[in-house]
Amino acid sequence: MVRALPEQPPGFVDAVLAVVDDIPAGCVATYGDVAAMLGSRGARAVGQVMARYGADAPWWRVIRAGGRPPAGHAERARAHYEREGTPLRPSADDDGYRVDLAAARWRP
Repeated sequence: MVRALPEQPPGFVDAVLAVVDDIPAGCVATYGDVAAMLGSRGARAVGQVMARYGADAPWWRVIRAGGRPPAGHAERARAHYEREGTPLRPSADDDGYRVDLAAARWRP
């Protein structure tokens, strides 16, 4: 059974989107990184915010741990990564690539 995550308070939503907007082109942060920047351990809550409210934000700059692009958006994200010069590396998984976290991870 999949448990639905609770609705996030507007202040948290705004804070997540502000952090995402600050990530420079060519850089990325994991969902957990964004949560930690906000003093939270809620990587899943960050993912929920991005899924519900992140369409107008640079959503491709928030990735899964291990460098995988947002679930279900690998092809669209790759176009953004290539345009921005985000370091990528080949991967044998379904997406065919991963973001090179060691080179691209943003730390404000």
